[in-house]
Formats: sequence, C-alpha cells, structure tokens
Amino acid sequence: MNLSFFDQFTSPCLLGIPLILISMLFPSLLLITPDNRWVTNRFTTLQLWLSNLITKQLMIPLNKKGHKWALILTSLMMFLLLINLLGLLPYTFTPTTQLSMNMALAFPLWLATLLTGLRNQPSASLGHLLPEGTPTPLIPALIMIETTSLLIRPLALGVRLTANLTAGHLLIQLISTATTALLPLIPAVSILTTLILLLLTLLEVAVAMIQAYVFVLLLSLYLQENI
Repeated sequence: MNLSFFDQFTSPCLLGIPLILISMLFPSLLLITPDNRWVTNRFTTLQLWLSNLITKQLMIPLNKKGHKWALILTSLMMFLLLINLLGLLPYTFTPTTQLSMNMALAFPLWLATLLTGLRNQPSASLGHLLPEGTPTPLIPALIMIETTSLLIRPLALGVRLTANLTAGHLLIQLISTATTALLPLIPAVSILTTLILLLLTLLEVAVAMIQAYVFVLLLSLYLQENI
C-alpha cells in the first residue's frame, strides 16, 4: 500500500525508455509563437500579458546589468509554472517532483550567478563571506558558516520545490483514497472529504504557481548579490 502512494513519482517508461524527457518538452508545445502573419487572438494576447507580467516581477530586484538575464529567468518561470500545473491533472507525471531534475536546474544557474560575481566584482563577492565589523576571534567560524550557507543554496532550491510538490500530491492521493473507501460505508463523511479534496486541489494550484515563482525569484536575488 505504501509503495502505491509513491508510484506516481516514478518516471514512466515505454519499452524500457524513460518518458520524462517528453513530459518536460510537452509544456513548450502549449506556448504559441506568434508571427507577423498571424492575427492576434485572445490566447496569444493572454500569453503575452502573462509573459510581460512575469518579466516585470522578476526584474524588480535587479539593476540594469541583471536585465540581460530576463529571457532565461522568464523562460524558466514559464517552464516550471506549466510543468507544475499540468502535473495536477489526473494520470500525469510531474517532473519537478524529482530532486535530480530540480537540482539539475538549480545548480547550473546558481553557479552561473556565483561565477558572474567572481568575474565582475571578486572583492565584493568574497566580502559576503565576512560581515563588516566581525570580531577577530569569530572570523574563521563565520567564514565557514557563510561558505556553507552559500554552498547549500542550490540544494535548498531543489529540495524546497521537490518537497512542496511531493507533499501536495501525496496529500491529494491520500484524501482521494479515503473518499473512495468511505463512499459505500459513510456517504456523508465521503461528501465532506470530497469538499476538502476540492479545497486542497485549489490550494495545490496556488502552491504550484507560488513555488515556481519562489524558485526563480530566489535565483534573481542571488544574481543581484553578484552584479
């Protein structure tokens, strides 16, 4: 029984071939790329409005030097947002519940922000490891603490996204299983759990959007420290 709850997090395979790559590329098919020959419709207008809104929100903490990262951050935000929301549909697989994938997104981007700071302003980047006015006896300990906190940033990004989505999916499956089991026994309680399940689904939609935004926002804040 315990294994069945976690089967939804297993990467689907067909003839021994993992299908996680298809599930990662599928959201990009939902985004329409308009050109001059197309008549603008409501969907493309909504897509453009959403892209502009996301870009503005992500660029608020950054100065003009950081605006070069607008395409990367906005694309990552749209990618995570679509994957998280599509993963809430029945009989679907959510790639962002895999820690390996989230770390593969978090670590290179965090490393890019760190290397950007070390290349453009090495003194300021290294200065974050030692707060100004630190007593001399505490310098070695603070350097070790700040270095550790710096190195665990990509791990925190990946674990936060994985844990929130995994917990939500498990909770939805547990409540839906209880609803189905209680239906022939106690219909009134089953109806109540169904209402709870609907409210939880709405909450998970909000969590899916918030976690995608938090992931990219933290990356933009790390970038701002290094530019």
